[in-house]
Amino acid sequence: MLLEDMLADLGHEVAATAASVETARKLAAAGGFDAAILDVNLEGQEIFPVAEILAERGVPFVFASGYGHAALPEQFRGRPTLQKPFQGAQLEAALKALLQTV
Repeated sequence: MLLEDMLADLGHEVAATAASVETARKLAAAGGFDAAILDVNLEGQEIFPVAEILAERGVPFVFASGYGHAALPEQFRGRPTLQKPFQGAQLEAALKALLQTV
């Protein structure tokens, strides 16, 4: 919820949230959003299958992780990562950089 509040404060609309990788996969496949923020570990499962869907669809995304780039598979190490915990200013910078590439 804190992330949703931070996004609203930055003027972004949250299209959807997912509490499981399966739900996130369905949302990623359905589309209808401009970008995504992916928590690397969602309820004990890694989010990388969702990242693969988004990458294939050309949807920009940023990872949120307490582990940094080293925890990402090689294919995703060039993607932006927000180091948890992060503040609103860090989120804003990451989203600006992400959305400029669209």
